[in-house]
Amino acid sequence: MNDEIKRLNWAGNYQFQAPNFAEPDTVEELQTLVAVANKVSVLGSTHSFNDIADSPQLLLSLQQIPRTMTLDPAAATVTISSNVRYGELALYLEAQGFALPNLASLPHISVVGACATGTHGSGVGNPCLAAPVTGLTFIAADGELVTWRRGEAANFPGAVVNLGGLGVITEMELAVQPTFAVQQYVYQQLPWQAVWQQLGDIMATAYSVSLFTSWDETAVEQLWVKALTTEVVPAGPLYGAQPASQQLHPCSTDAASCTEQLGEPGPWFRRLPHFKLEYMPSVGAELQTEYLVPASHGVAALQALFELREQLHPLLYISEIRTVKADDLWLSPAYATDSLAIHFTWKPDWAQVQPLLPQIEAALAPFYARPHWGKLFSLSPAGLEAVYPQLPAFRKMLAAVDPAGKFRNAYLSRNLYPETEA
Repeated sequence: MNDEIKRLNWAGNYQFQAPNFAEPDTVEELQTLVAVANKVSVLGSTHSFNDIADSPQLLLSLQQIPRTMTLDPAAATVTISSNVRYGELALYLEAQGFALPNLASLPHISVVGACATGTHGSGVGNPCLAAPVTGLTFIAADGELVTWRRGEAANFPGAVVNLGGLGVITEMELAVQPTFAVQQYVYQQLPWQAVWQQLGDIMATAYSVSLFTSWDETAVEQLWVKALTTEVVPAGPLYGAQPASQQLHPCSTDAASCTEQLGEPGPWFRRLPHFKLEYMPSVGAELQTEYLVPASHGVAALQALFELREQLHPLLYISEIRTVKADDLWLSPAYATDSLAIHFTWKPDWAQVQPLLPQIEAALAPFYARPHWGKLFSLSPAGLEAVYPQLPAFRKMLAAVDPAGKFRNAYLSRNLYPETEA
């Protein structure tokens, strides 16, 4: 179990420090490992950019446990094992005529890990990816299996976006819907003046809309519109942006990895992500940061960041601007608030990016900005508590299910329990 392998996250910016590593073959073996451990965390698809999934003692991988996906067509739910990724779940659902309502920008991430950190796609009518979760089964600190369901467990809204602190999730149930088709259009050079004057209309153009910008002074470089085939999207210019005549990548000249554009209809899972399952997503060696602000403050927040463009531009690959519908999940960045999400994909230069984060957070502070839990931020515990009003309730829930802090690592101690040690 002693681990001497150098384990890195997907982006390569974080090396896991856990001294022990285990990869059980069964849930029963997993239960035993959890029961006897003093400190334990779970390694997912490693798409987080900080130490949220690390452990001071034992790190578990669930990749050897048999993958399961079970559809209940009558209930319109699917139950999956916790090692399933969105790409494989999408293929399974599509083959049976079902779909999830939304996906993130890439399909390579684990479902449970994405839900645990409040990951999202885009769309004024689309909440975060954790919103469809209707039930979960987890191994509690004593090694026993516990099942909570929406509408039955009082703390369920606190359990889904759980930051890894609840226990080891073994199964998750999600609501599904009939499959649907999407057409993707890309436009270039959206004037900032249009953003300042019509942001709400722009983001509501279709089912899912994203803006990509390097904070150039003149225009937003790309506007991505993912429309249901029942939605009408203008064939010509859109808010002053010109329709692209070829496939585009947000920050590269090679668009082969991007999902099909130019209005070609395709199934939901082939259009809602920006990147194809078959390709390496996004850039690779990069850093990521994201903040969500109430949609009502969206223009003001973007204008505040626009004033920092000279500091932002040299360190960026690209920024993406999306929308997320409000939900009731305690630690969701869109908790109780229709939100505008402002994402930064940085070049891998932490020495330059790190001192810039407090400046960004200061600029966004008047707008109640909430950081994405799985990405890089510098907000203090007091700052987090100010924007996540259910943090006290979340800590109370964890105290009930994990009184000794078995699942509490350095990340949780630093951000939620600053007075304690991991």
